[in-house]
Amino acid sequence: MGIVELGGTRVAYRVDGEGPGLVFVHGTGGNAETNWGHLVPDLARDWTVVRPDYSGSGDTCDKGGELSVERLAGEVVAAAEAAGAVPFDLVGFSLGAAVATKIAADYSHLVRRVVLLGAFLDGANPRQRMQFGLWNDLIRGDRHAMARFVLLTGFSPTFLASLGHDGIKQAVETIVSGNDWEGMARQVDLDLTIDVAEAARRIEKPVLVIGATHDHMVPPDEARTVAAMIPDARYTEMPTGHLAALELPDAFIALLRDFLLSDLRS
Repeated sequence: MGIVELGGTRVAYRVDGEGPGLVFVHGTGGNAETNWGHLVPDLARDWTVVRPDYSGSGDTCDKGGELSVERLAGEVVAAAEAAGAVPFDLVGFSLGAAVATKIAADYSHLVRRVVLLGAFLDGANPRQRMQFGLWNDLIRGDRHAMARFVLLTGFSPTFLASLGHDGIKQAVETIVSGNDWEGMARQVDLDLTIDVAEAARRIEKPVLVIGATHDHMVPPDEARTVAAMIPDARYTEMPTGHLAALELPDAFIALLRDFLLSDLRS
């Protein structure tokens, strides 16, 4: 694990493999390992895979306080530069997709291609505001209930049922014991105020937006709106819940490979 200092924050990041840079940006309450670790053995065969923990997650240490998309974007870029993985392809999930949108617009010279999974532009949608507000209430009041809610809205009904009673119980305990809850609360506050619509309009790189058919956290209409906002973006959809890369990892990797390597195959 590497560490890079940025404005009083010690940004932790993991690097695996060799080849062109491929940077992954995790979502709210996730981190480099929980969101992406299971994908690394496959992708590290062909890329230098960089996985930062931005503020509020994982092994990154900061002074607390309010987060901004500019700050998180800077942390991700600093990690990629420290890893020597520039220029890079960029993959962002959920809040990480908003951060990736900002990076693609503001650090265009460092970015080759962009994949946005479970993306949204802002937290202004009334349903989103209700959801993120409920998250904050549960984080502060009942973390076991929050863990159950994450599973209930994060996975498709069929996949969640397939875990069985014991599997669901174990997943709840893993979330409760493994989360940085204070950091997640700060990230949820950012979810409520973030707005990357202007950045999306400025992206001039090839972009693939991936929605999820059974996504109850960020419904696929949100991802379609993102794709429509970005010039020449492609849109596709996976038959999963919001946690698509966990639910169908092989299918997600296949989409990544097809998009990121398309120029090389033509």
